[in-house]
Amino acid sequence: MTTPIHRDRFIKTYPSTQARAATELHYRWLTVHARPLRLPELLHAATTSLEFAWVEGRHATPRDLAWIATHLGDAHGAAWASELHHARMDQPHPLDRHGALCDFVSPRRAALSRRQQAGYLTTGDLDAMHAILTAAVAQPVAFYKDTNPRNLLITSAGQLITVDVDDLTLAPFGYDLAKLIVTLAMTHGRLPDTLIHHALDAYNTAAARHSAHLGHVDPEHLSRYAALHHILTAPYLGHGGYRYPWPTVQPTAWQGARP
Repeated sequence: MTTPIHRDRFIKTYPSTQARAATELHYRWLTVHARPLRLPELLHAATTSLEFAWVEGRHATPRDLAWIATHLGDAHGAAWASELHHARMDQPHPLDRHGALCDFVSPRRAALSRRQQAGYLTTGDLDAMHAILTAAVAQPVAFYKDTNPRNLLITSAGQLITVDVDDLTLAPFGYDLAKLIVTLAMTHGRLPDTLIHHALDAYNTAAARHSAHLGHVDPEHLSRYAALHHILTAPYLGHGGYRYPWPTVQPTAWQGARP
């Protein structure tokens, strides 16, 4: 929960000291290993809260997609080159003696099980989602930080500021870009296919600057990650600005495709 207290700062509170410490660890790791990201200045850490400098800005919109995709590709590539080339997608990645980045597979298997119990997917769909997770293990490792429009602030000076680093995990390249595409479409309606292609090209180009091993996310993988995000985001339809069900606004080329 975020609680503004002054125009120049805001406080985010957490349910426990452990949750606050994990978020602070994520924040400090990103400032070292994903330097292209701009984060609000952390002013103070209390027992169950973090105090950040206030950032004035608008949320991301579809017109920002290619720009943000370049930014994400750069940040993911930097983190891979700095540290994540040592990581495994199916194992937590130690950050220091106090904590680790959660792996990609296990929390999503648990979340998918909850979605099935709630009626958001069939057994066949669950098997398809598990196959996506299994295939991702062999991919280069980036990170996921829930890149949705509300977690990106664009200032009047044209700076892109990333907020909310609570749920940082390992993830394959392209996964966080897929989250942005899905959530932009669920917020604003269907995005032009050409805009998505342009964004993917921009993402790959930026990531590849860090290593020849990177920059190989193709439209098929992006569509699979979007299908996974659709299931995981489905319970939030009607909340937080999500007005459009993903199946009605997904790219034309992806309609009817199986994961």
